[in-house]
Amino acid sequence: MASAPLFAIAVAAELAGMHPQTLRQYDRIGLVSPRRTAGKSRRYSMRDIAQLREVARLGAEGISLEGIRRILELENEVAALRGRVRELESALADELLRRPGRRVFAVGDDGVTPLRAGMRTSRRTELVLWRPGSQD
Repeated sequence: MASAPLFAIAVAAELAGMHPQTLRQYDRIGLVSPRRTAGKSRRYSMRDIAQLREVARLGAEGISLEGIRRILELENEVAALRGRVRELESALADELLRRPGRRVFAVGDDGVTPLRAGMRTSRRTELVLWRPGSQD
Protein backbone atom coordinates (compact mmCIF):
# COMPACT_ATOMS: atom_id res chain seq x y z
CA MET A 1 0.00 0.00 0.00
CA ALA A 2 2.87 2.40 0.78
CA SER A 3 4.23 1.90 -2.74
CA ALA A 4 0.91 2.47 -4.55
CA PRO A 5 1.20 5.51 -6.86
CA LEU A 6 -1.61 7.73 -5.59
CA PHE A 7 -0.66 11.39 -5.64
CA ALA A 8 -0.32 13.87 -8.48
CA ILE A 9 2.70 16.14 -8.35
CA ALA A 10 0.82 19.09 -6.78
CA VAL A 11 -0.48 16.96 -3.91
CA ALA A 12 2.89 15.23 -3.45
CA ALA A 13 4.67 18.59 -3.33
CA GLU A 14 2.25 19.84 -0.67
CA LEU A 15 2.64 16.65 1.40
CA ALA A 16 6.43 16.88 1.15
CA GLY A 17 6.50 20.61 1.85
CA MET A 18 8.23 21.41 -1.45
CA HIS A 19 7.54 23.24 -4.69
CA PRO A 20 6.37 21.04 -7.61
CA GLN A 21 9.35 22.23 -9.67
CA THR A 22 11.67 20.81 -7.01
CA LEU A 23 10.00 17.42 -7.40
CA ARG A 24 10.47 17.61 -11.18
CA GLN A 25 14.16 18.41 -10.67
CA TYR A 26 14.59 15.50 -8.24
CA ASP A 27 12.92 13.21 -10.78
CA ARG A 28 15.26 14.44 -13.57
CA ILE A 29 18.39 13.71 -11.52
CA GLY A 30 17.03 10.38 -10.27
CA LEU A 31 16.74 11.32 -6.61
CA VAL A 32 13.08 10.34 -6.24
CA SER A 33 11.52 8.75 -9.33
CA PRO A 34 7.73 8.43 -9.21
CA ARG A 35 5.76 6.06 -11.39
CA ARG A 36 4.14 7.36 -14.55
CA THR A 37 0.58 7.01 -15.79
CA ALA A 38 -0.23 5.99 -19.36
CA GLY A 39 -0.37 9.73 -20.14
CA LYS A 40 3.16 10.17 -18.68
CA SER A 41 2.11 12.24 -15.67
CA ARG A 42 3.89 11.57 -12.39
CA ARG A 43 2.20 9.67 -9.57
CA TYR A 44 3.85 9.62 -6.15
CA SER A 45 3.43 6.95 -3.46
CA MET A 46 3.61 7.40 0.30
CA ARG A 47 7.09 5.87 0.09
CA ASP A 48 8.06 8.57 -2.43
CA ILE A 49 6.68 11.26 -0.09
CA ALA A 50 8.74 9.81 2.79
CA GLN A 51 11.85 9.88 0.57
CA LEU A 52 11.17 13.49 -0.40
CA ARG A 53 10.93 14.41 3.27
CA GLU A 54 14.20 12.57 3.90
CA VAL A 55 15.82 14.51 1.04
CA ALA A 56 14.66 17.76 2.64
CA ARG A 57 16.00 16.69 6.05
CA LEU A 58 19.38 15.65 4.67
CA GLY A 59 19.61 18.82 2.58
CA ALA A 60 18.92 20.91 5.68
CA GLU A 61 21.88 19.16 7.32
CA GLY A 62 24.12 20.43 4.52
CA ILE A 63 24.45 17.23 2.46
CA SER A 64 24.78 17.74 -1.30
CA LEU A 65 22.22 16.31 -3.73
CA GLU A 66 24.79 13.75 -4.92
CA GLY A 67 25.43 12.74 -1.31
CA ILE A 68 21.69 12.45 -0.70
CA ARG A 69 21.28 10.34 -3.85
CA ARG A 70 24.01 7.97 -2.65
CA ILE A 71 22.51 7.74 0.86
CA LEU A 72 19.06 6.91 -0.54
CA GLU A 73 20.60 4.36 -2.92
CA LEU A 74 22.38 2.63 -0.04
CA GLU A 75 19.29 2.72 2.19
CA ASN A 76 17.23 1.14 -0.59
CA GLU A 77 19.90 -1.51 -1.09
CA VAL A 78 19.96 -2.29 2.64
CA ALA A 79 16.16 -2.60 2.69
CA ALA A 80 16.26 -4.99 -0.28
CA LEU A 81 19.02 -7.07 1.34
CA ARG A 82 17.09 -7.25 4.62
CA GLY A 83 14.09 -8.52 2.70
CA ARG A 84 16.24 -11.15 0.99
CA VAL A 85 17.70 -12.25 4.34
CA ARG A 86 14.16 -12.68 5.72
CA GLU A 87 13.25 -14.78 2.66
CA LEU A 88 16.32 -16.98 3.10
CA GLU A 89 15.74 -17.38 6.85
CA SER A 90 12.16 -18.43 6.17
CA ALA A 91 13.26 -20.91 3.48
CA LEU A 92 15.88 -22.35 5.85
CA ALA A 93 13.36 -22.69 8.68
CA ASP A 94 10.93 -24.44 6.32
CA GLU A 95 13.67 -26.81 5.16
CA LEU A 96 14.70 -27.64 8.72
CA LEU A 97 11.09 -28.38 9.65
CA ARG A 98 10.77 -30.74 6.67
CA ARG A 99 13.91 -32.63 7.68
CA PRO A 100 13.76 -33.21 11.43
CA GLY A 101 16.84 -34.65 13.09
CA ARG A 102 19.28 -33.15 10.61
CA ARG A 103 20.73 -30.84 13.22
CA VAL A 104 21.88 -33.56 15.62
CA PHE A 105 25.54 -33.41 16.51
CA ALA A 106 28.03 -34.61 19.11
CA VAL A 107 31.12 -33.00 20.57
CA GLY A 108 34.25 -35.03 21.07
CA ASP A 109 38.02 -34.81 20.96
CA ASP A 110 37.82 -34.08 17.24
CA GLY A 111 35.38 -31.19 17.68
CA VAL A 112 31.75 -31.02 16.57
CA THR A 113 30.57 -34.01 14.54
CA PRO A 114 27.19 -34.13 12.78
CA LEU A 115 25.23 -37.34 13.31
CA ARG A 116 22.90 -39.05 10.88
CA ALA A 117 19.32 -39.60 12.00
CA GLY A 118 19.12 -42.59 14.35
CA MET A 119 22.88 -42.72 14.98
CA ARG A 120 24.28 -42.64 18.52
CA THR A 121 27.69 -41.67 19.73
CA SER A 122 29.95 -44.24 21.32
CA ARG A 123 30.06 -43.80 25.08
CA ARG A 124 33.38 -43.45 26.78
CA THR A 125 33.94 -45.04 30.16
CA GLU A 126 37.32 -43.66 31.19
CA LEU A 127 37.62 -42.18 34.64
CA VAL A 128 39.26 -38.76 34.91
CA LEU A 129 40.67 -37.64 38.24
CA TRP A 130 40.59 -33.94 38.87
CA ARG A 131 42.32 -32.25 41.76
CA PRO A 132 41.66 -28.58 42.50
CA GLY A 133 44.77 -26.47 42.04
CA SER A 134 46.64 -29.03 39.92
CA GLN A 135 48.07 -27.91 36.60
CA ASP A 136 47.19 -31.10 34.68
